[in-house]
Amino acid sequence: MIPLEQAELALRTGKMDEDICEIYSCTSGSEQLSVYKSRFLHVIEGYRAVFGRNDEIALFSAPGRTELGGNHTDHQHGKVIAASVNLDIIACAAPNDSQIIRIQSEGYPLDEIDLSDLTPHPEETNRTAALIRGVAAGAYKLGFQAKGFDAYMVSNVLSGSGLSSSAAYETMIGVIINLFFCEENLSAIDIAKIGQYAENIYFGKPCGLMDQMASSVGGIIAIDFKDEQDPIAVRVPYDMQSSEHSLCIIDTGGDHAELTGEYAAIPREMCEVAAAFGKSVLREVNEAEFLRSMPSLRRQLGDRPVLRAMHFFTENRRAEEEREALERGNFEKFRQLVRRSGRSSAMYLQNVYTGVNPEKQDMSVALALAENILDGRGAVRVHGGGFAGTIQAFVPNDMLAYFKTTMEAVLGKDACHVLTIRPAGGVVLMN
Repeated sequence: MIPLEQAELALRTGKMDEDICEIYSCTSGSEQLSVYKSRFLHVIEGYRAVFGRNDEIALFSAPGRTELGGNHTDHQHGKVIAASVNLDIIACAAPNDSQIIRIQSEGYPLDEIDLSDLTPHPEETNRTAALIRGVAAGAYKLGFQAKGFDAYMVSNVLSGSGLSSSAAYETMIGVIINLFFCEENLSAIDIAKIGQYAENIYFGKPCGLMDQMASSVGGIIAIDFKDEQDPIAVRVPYDMQSSEHSLCIIDTGGDHAELTGEYAAIPREMCEVAAAFGKSVLREVNEAEFLRSMPSLRRQLGDRPVLRAMHFFTENRRAEEEREALERGNFEKFRQLVRRSGRSSAMYLQNVYTGVNPEKQDMSVALALAENILDGRGAVRVHGGGFAGTIQAFVPNDMLAYFKTTMEAVLGKDACHVLTIRPAGGVVLMN
């Protein structure tokens, strides 16, 4: 912990520059560094304004994430490639010697959670209060007693963008509790699992573990969910800037409303195929046996579950191949695999548009437009859950300005977000 005024002075005088550059992969004296420092100064001032104290505080950061490979494989205990990005939630926080957690997220009402009751509250479903209570409960299940703290948070993680603002929020709560009340004994993977627990049980969303792992661990990571209780996460030592391509997330303008059933149908149908072999998930099914059984599976389940299972098998292998390509520094191979992943999601997984509303195809339009602009260069694919939201593109740097301008001429101003991969996950910046 550090006195609030001393934290401000350290930021203004450059004493924290090296730490900030390490987290965000920026350079000393850069405009980016100045922006990051201003955000932390702003969050300190927000804490002072809301809670009215010059406490000893700590500063925190928890990033959004992007899925680089393995579209809808995690819930079948498959493999994925994911990465933390330079958009994050930051917080200024301090213990408050009570049993009440008070969190002021800028632009939202104050959340107050009484830790004397850690049971799920139905009225908190789909609210941040559920995530706070759920993370505290998850820490308690691991033997740690969270107590009250005050926090002021600011986020630039794009809501509804597929960058998982919810996982960043869960990671943030977990990192704060870990520092204040767990003597930092929780690992990054522990914090990810607690976040998933909070989202599944308290928030009411049956998500996999990929989002939380990517946000909590940080950098580019390859994750194998074969044992979901003990997933294997391996850092992939690749500097995306060396590829001379930029990572773009494009907001298609689609609406996520009323899509819960579409998202839920993907794991349900994949599990139906697995159940036909007496298994719970597709990772447990032999692919050769699946291929031999396709005629009977089509009669029994219909074509879409079979196609979605085919996507899983090929995408699961592709995620491993993508990891190997990046580890060898072979971006051209990685690029080709990304393009194949995009085709598989569109053709076999079929999460580009909904069959009940075929006249509304925001993602299809965005994908077609991006491919037309790139004209064989770069790569483009569905990003995240699909059906609405965002697509992902790797754009050669020499055509980035043209790509962004042309995409936004159709999809709207600021639809194309140019991101960088940051090396750090959920962290304590100043303690």
